[in-house]
Amino acid sequence: MRIALGADHAGYRLKVAVAKHLADGGHDVLDLGTDSETSVDYPAFCAAVGRAVGSGDADLGVVMGGSGQGEQIAANKVHGVRAALCLDEFTARLAREHNNANVLALGGRIVAEQFALTILDVFMGTQYEGGRHDARLAQIAQIEREECEGAQA
Repeated sequence: MRIALGADHAGYRLKVAVAKHLADGGHDVLDLGTDSETSVDYPAFCAAVGRAVGSGDADLGVVMGGSGQGEQIAANKVHGVRAALCLDEFTARLAREHNNANVLALGGRIVAEQFALTILDVFMGTQYEGGRHDARLAQIAQIEREECEGAQA
């Protein structure tokens, strides 16, 4: 599986650990930055991850920052992205099962490294249930289409 990663300075250390964990697991890692703990703004990195997922250049994405909140919000601005901030295994499982989330957001200042890797493994190892959730995702996609069309007017 090809996984796109992006982080700001607060998520950099976690990104390094996630990249190693994924590579050790046989996954192809697309590292979209940042490359140090020097202070940077996160939106561009998160958008790059979202665009990689949306275009099919990556199967899933992971965005990381101090809390993961802003990173999730930024990634969700990209058409077709369903980013979920997950702080435990339960939310990671439900994000995939019920929402077919394709980007995981993690807070490097909130979740310990080893626990973040566990959350990542649950997120990646969980499949979308479909069924009753399909109609809800279709409604979300319709809202997204309407908002994108409105932005062009």
